[in-house]
Order: sequence, then structure tokens, then C-alpha cells
Amino acid sequence: MASPGSSFWSFGSEDGSGDPENPGTARAWCQVAQKFTGGIGNKLCALLYGDTEKPAESTGNVPPRAAARKVACTCDQKPCNCPKADVNYAFLHSTDLLPACDGERPTLTFLQDVMDILLQYVVKSFDRSTKVIDFHYPNELLQEYNWELADQPQNLEEILMHCQTTLKYAIKTGHPRYFNQLSTGLDIVGLAADWLTSTANTNMFTYEIAPVFVLLEYVTLKKMREIIGWPGGSGDGIFSPGGAISNMYAMLIARFKMFPEVKEKGMAAVPRLIAFTSEHSHFSLKKGAAALGIGTDSVILIKCDERGKMIPSDLERRILEAKQKGYVPFLVSATAGTTVYGAFDPLLAVADICKKYKIWMHVDAAWGGGLLMSRKHKWKLSGVERANSVTWNPHKMMGVPLQCSAFLVREEGLMQSCNQMHASYLFQQDKHYDLSYDTGDKALQCGRHVDVFKLWLMWRAKGTTGFEAHIDKCLELAEYLYNIIKNREGYEMVFDGKPQHTNVCFWYIPPSLRTLEDNEERMSRLSKVAPVIKARMMEYGTTMVSYQPLGDKVNFFRMVISNPAATHQDIDFLIEEIERLGQDL
Repeated sequence: MASPGSSFWSFGSEDGSGDPENPGTARAWCQVAQKFTGGIGNKLCALLYGDTEKPAESTGNVPPRAAARKVACTCDQKPCNCPKADVNYAFLHSTDLLPACDGERPTLTFLQDVMDILLQYVVKSFDRSTKVIDFHYPNELLQEYNWELADQPQNLEEILMHCQTTLKYAIKTGHPRYFNQLSTGLDIVGLAADWLTSTANTNMFTYEIAPVFVLLEYVTLKKMREIIGWPGGSGDGIFSPGGAISNMYAMLIARFKMFPEVKEKGMAAVPRLIAFTSEHSHFSLKKGAAALGIGTDSVILIKCDERGKMIPSDLERRILEAKQKGYVPFLVSATAGTTVYGAFDPLLAVADICKKYKIWMHVDAAWGGGLLMSRKHKWKLSGVERANSVTWNPHKMMGVPLQCSAFLVREEGLMQSCNQMHASYLFQQDKHYDLSYDTGDKALQCGRHVDVFKLWLMWRAKGTTGFEAHIDKCLELAEYLYNIIKNREGYEMVFDGKPQHTNVCFWYIPPSLRTLEDNEERMSRLSKVAPVIKARMMEYGTTMVSYQPLGDKVNFFRMVISNPAATHQDIDFLIEEIERLGQDL
């Protein structure tokens, strides 16, 4: 046993001369590091001592270090003193891994090789010299590889190859020049939490099988409710599979609150219900209405101003129209951060109207909820504290790995009353602990993934101030982009004024269109510009940014920034790349 004054570095030499700064002991230290850390040890040695300590480069498609592995024998004695044979993955299958007899060593060996593949991908995701995407058309990928499922098992060498191939063609959503979706970036602590969650592989429906995770969900949701502004963090909530499901929860619970009999008797027992949301809101409101039997025709779209914000006077007018027809308004869904424009509806005015007509107020803050973490920007959600329910997706603006969507309710116990079915095989009433921590009966799902740990661990690692810095940086980058292009030749903004969120919406006008009159022909030609530039971006693999039409506006670029790895230089690169790829159009 090492003496109290010794250190890890003294491993491998009795006199403690194993200090890695001493080149004479480099190889001994490397052997120890490789023993305990596998491929990571190899990388450490390469960094400390140069190329001399690097493992031999693998050739072809053989996974790294596959030929150098040792594996235990298959005897029943433990500890085993049998000689070990070299691993050859070509002769190993999943049945040789745990829980196979003496499967510990091949399991660790295999997982270390998988980890090497993952770590290489992580490093490449932040390397601007690598492609965002190695794009191939679907028929090309189908023809190049055999993806079909077979009756007979493949060996582990082939399984590792599939891991490499899958990541080769995956989109590097953590790349600093990937701007295509609202959820971008790769948080390392969040990634570690996701790995841990998958390793634990448990379910969130009862405390007895997910004790720590259930408590973390309780603590985290309470903190989020405090940030929303509900006194003492009171209320309820749950992590759902995404913002669309969270919004459907709002419809479900608002309907139950007004007509609890609908739970047993169905829609035939209630009058015609009407929901209201802005014409710029997320499509999930109509999808939820369809799924719940309310019907898409019962979702009334409220007019928006030129910036994409709901117009309160039109909301009140449409509520009165519905009531005059004998319909029952039951929900208004305001949006805090619309998908395309990044607009924030006037929540205080909407809250006044909902209070006046006794209608459930929901706020879809899936995209904009993260701004509540920023002292500089949280004013954009003023009035959210008056909502009855809120959707907030930390997997968007806060950079938590997918999926992580919180549905939060101001009234405690309402979710349980609405959804509980008293399944006796899960929710026994004579358990020996506080049954309020068996949260599964308030969810629509039975099996529910552990989504909270990623957010909780990131929050512990970053603190609220860390999330604030992340969000402030992304909004500053959006303002930087806006300031560069608003008066730049070849660019037109979709709407006037600085964007409220990180959404920057614009057209790129190629030289050939700049002198044309603003007529139907110009619009027709302009509508083809963004799709062609986007296709070229993907084929070159240099960057990705989304585009879409909206109303009478033809295809325009919708730039969104939520990746804290992005910099001013990446914004400059995007502009230059759009111009390079679109000059000849």
C-alpha cells in the first residue's frame, strides 16, 4: 500500500521516481495509465510524451486497439489463473459480453473501444476544420451499406464498425457552425449525465425504482416554478417527451379543470370547446386538439402584428364570437418565443383577457423559457407568472441534450386528478414511504425516461449564472448578425427592428435579382434562392441554417443561435458562405 505521502505518479517504481515529468519512467507510467483508462491512457501518453508513446495506427476499418485486447477464459474458477488469449473481435459476439460467464474483461474492452469512437466524435464536433455533415442522398447510403436486419448475429468487430459508420454520417449538431434547429450545441456535463442515465436504465414512475431521479425531478421542477414566479415554487409538473406533448398536457388539464366529467364520459358529455392561439404559434396546438378529440377546427388562430406577436384585441373579439355561437372557450395558448420569428406574445394583456373570461392561460415557452434565466432578458416574459401552465424546453435555449421538456402547472394536484388510473401493480397504497413521490400516475405515459438528470447536473455544474452567461452570449451573437446584415448589400430583413430572440430572419438577394422590380416574377425567383444555397451548404458540409416561407413571404433564412460554442467568427463565416454559394443564382 502506498504511504500517505505518496501519489498516483509513484505507481510503477518503488522509489517514487514514476513522476511523468521524468522521461525515464514514461513507459512505466503509460502502462499503468493504459491499464486503468484504456484508450484515454493512450491519448494522455501521446500528449505528455509525444508520438513515441502513441499506439500503432489502426489500418483499414478495424476498430482501434482491437487486436491488442486480452480476454478471460471460460472456466468457472474465480479468480482465474488461466493464460489469457488475444482478443479478436471477429470471433466475439454479444453473447461473450456480460452477463456471460467471465464476461467482465471483454465487456470492459468492448465498451472502451466504443468510448474511443464516441470521444473522437466529440472532439471532431468542436473542430471547425471538420464538416458539419458528410451528406449523401438516401439512395446512396442505402446502396453503400447493408442496413438490413438478419436472423444470425454479427460479431463485435462488425458492431463496432456500425457505430463508426453511424457517427460518420450523423449531423454534428454540436458543431459551432450548425444553426439549423432550435436545439444545438454539445454540453459535456449534459452528455456525461445522459450516459449515466442510460447506464442506470430505470423508469420514472415510482420512487422505489428511481429514488434519486424522482427527488431530483421534484427539486428541479420546484426551482423552475420559482423562476416563473409562482410563490414558493408551488404547483406541479412533469418532464414530458417534448414541447408538443407538454402543450397537449395543457389542453388535457385545462379541459379537465372546466369539465372533470370528460375523463369518464368523453367529449360527448361536454359542449363544443374552443382554444385560441396565435397564427405564429407551434403546430402542436392543433395536433393536440386532434389527438384529444377536440378537433383542429376548434383551434382559433389569432392575428399577429408585423413582428409576429398576438394582437390582444383580436383575441378578445374571437372569444366573444365563440361565446355568441354557444361555444365554450377553455384555453388560450400564448407563445413566448415563436418558432420562426422568435416573437413574445404580450403575456400581461393576454392574462387580463383570460382572467376576464375565466379561461385557462397556457404559455408555450418551449423556445423562449430559457430567457427567464437571464436578468437582462427575462422581462420579455413579463406576465408568465399569471399563467395556469407553462411549457419550457431546457433542451432548446439552455443546451441540455435532447430530450428535456418541462410541463409546469400552477395548481397542485390537478395533474394527478386528471390522469391517475390507480394501477395497483405499480401504485400500491400500503408502501412504506411517502406515496407522493410515486409520480407516474399523473403522467399520460407509463414508462417514462429519466430526462431530469441532464438538466440537474448541468445546473449544478454551471449554476444559474452559467446558464445566464450562455443565453446572454447567444442573444448578443444574434444582435451581431442583425447589425451586420441589416444594411449590407444583398440582404433584406423579413421584418423591421432588432429581433427579440436569437431568430434572425432575412433574404439573401443574389446580384441577378437586385435590379429587378418587386413583382411576382422576382418573388418566384427569390423563393428558389434559399433552398439552393441550403442544398449547397449541405453538399459542401460547411454549415447549416434553416429556411422556410411564412404567409405571403417566400422562402427566407431563419438563423437561430443556441450553441454557446459559436463565435463572431462563425457568424462572419456564415455570411461569407451564403454569399459564396449564392453569387451565381
